Amino acid sequence: MKLRYTLRATAELDEILSFIDERSPQGARSIKARIQAMTALLLRHPQAGHPTSKKSGLRRMVVYPYPYLIFYRATETEIIIHGVRHSARRPSPPKTED
Repeated sequence: MKLRYTLRATAELDEILSFIDERSPQGARSIKARIQAMTALLLRHPQAGHPTSKKSGLRRMVVYPYPYLIFYRATETEIIIHGVRHSARRPSPPKTED
């Protein structure tokens, strides 16, 4: 199983980590490590996230204990991360792109 981020997801993650890094470099490192741990979990358990109600096949994983959500799609060969956002933002999941 392979992990892939869309361009949009990469940009969203970079924006989140840059924002936090300006205020707390250690906090940014902790959140990045937790997101990496969650994506590693998804590689072992692709159906671990909850299905979204908006798009068929798009799933959501909470980056506990942090207030971030990972939106992804699992195929037979890869996990595609479509978006990463703060849970307080509007609840609409990101558009899917390949």
